[in-house]
Amino acid sequence: MSNDIAPTELRKHLFYETSHSPSLADLVGYEKARDIIDFCFIANPYYPTPGMLKDLTDNFPNLIKSYPSSNPEKSQSDLATVLHVNPDHLIIGNGATELIVLINTTLIDRIAVPVPTFGEYIEKLRDQRDAELFNLKPHENFNLDLTKYLIWARRRGLKALLIINPGNPTGQLFPLDEMKDFLQRAKDMELVIVDESFIDFAGDAIPSLLPIADQFSNLLLVRSMSKHCGIPGLRLGYCYSGNLFVLNRMRQFIPTWNVNTVAQYFLSLLPATNAAYHETRKRLIGDVRWLFAALQDISEIDVYPTGANFVLFRIKGEMTAGELQALLLNEHGMYVRDCSNKIGMDNFHIRVASQGREKDALLVGALRKLLHRNAV
Repeated sequence: MSNDIAPTELRKHLFYETSHSPSLADLVGYEKARDIIDFCFIANPYYPTPGMLKDLTDNFPNLIKSYPSSNPEKSQSDLATVLHVNPDHLIIGNGATELIVLINTTLIDRIAVPVPTFGEYIEKLRDQRDAELFNLKPHENFNLDLTKYLIWARRRGLKALLIINPGNPTGQLFPLDEMKDFLQRAKDMELVIVDESFIDFAGDAIPSLLPIADQFSNLLLVRSMSKHCGIPGLRLGYCYSGNLFVLNRMRQFIPTWNVNTVAQYFLSLLPATNAAYHETRKRLIGDVRWLFAALQDISEIDVYPTGANFVLFRIKGEMTAGELQALLLNEHGMYVRDCSNKIGMDNFHIRVASQGREKDALLVGALRKLLHRNAV
């Protein structure tokens, strides 16, 4: 990518207008965005399969001229088939963010939130002061201790708490047995929200709570399909709970036709392509392991362990995350996540999502070059 694009100079204000990162289309326009490798937004690069994309393309003219179904049962059934759960206990949303807004506005009075975390859980509360922040310590790699967290929540008189597993932006993974033990000890909580948006990349066997969710009446699982299915543009996410009272409170406020026709059609393709999905998922796990090891070989950064499809690292020198982000974008056509606007984080953290072994190798090479140049 040539310097004449210089998106961070032309549209730098966009970085200060959101707690997320601006899309590449916002930064440089749709045309130029095609030439940039996007390591910022987290999505499976291998799914949907080419066959699925052709199917969607062939049907696109008809799909955009058709109203989506106002009855969610068919989409719930398609999704439940691949998840092996009760479809009546699913809520499908226009992305996980729509569901987070519903949770925050219909179920939450006060809630414990470990930080740094995904900002929507704080920002979309009716009053952000309703979030009681449990600050994770930098010298402990921002690791969350579940026992200390539960004790702290009880002392604060809180009855609702959030866990993201694997953590975002840290990648910290809690094994399934540890999560089951925690839920047993947290039965006095009225609501335990567990966001598992990245859990499919935690291992060949997925350590999700979905198979045992019905055992815990206070458990509400949230998952974004953008990440593991690679479809952030379609806006799909879902909630699952064994507690129909909780789900029905949310359903009262879900707009009719909240899921568009293209997204509904995509859901109908899942059962027939489930085996292919798991092949792509396992392939990406291998890519992330390669990326993690390659980043560890760069002496100018400290790399955090990950159970997700992304890796967080901290720059050791004086270069800030924003400066490194700009250099990668302007000199190498690569876009990474500057985590400076995450509550509880300093301005030296970068998160990168794997985009496949070939592109990841280009990123590692660019990082070596830029960080070494800065250190000399």
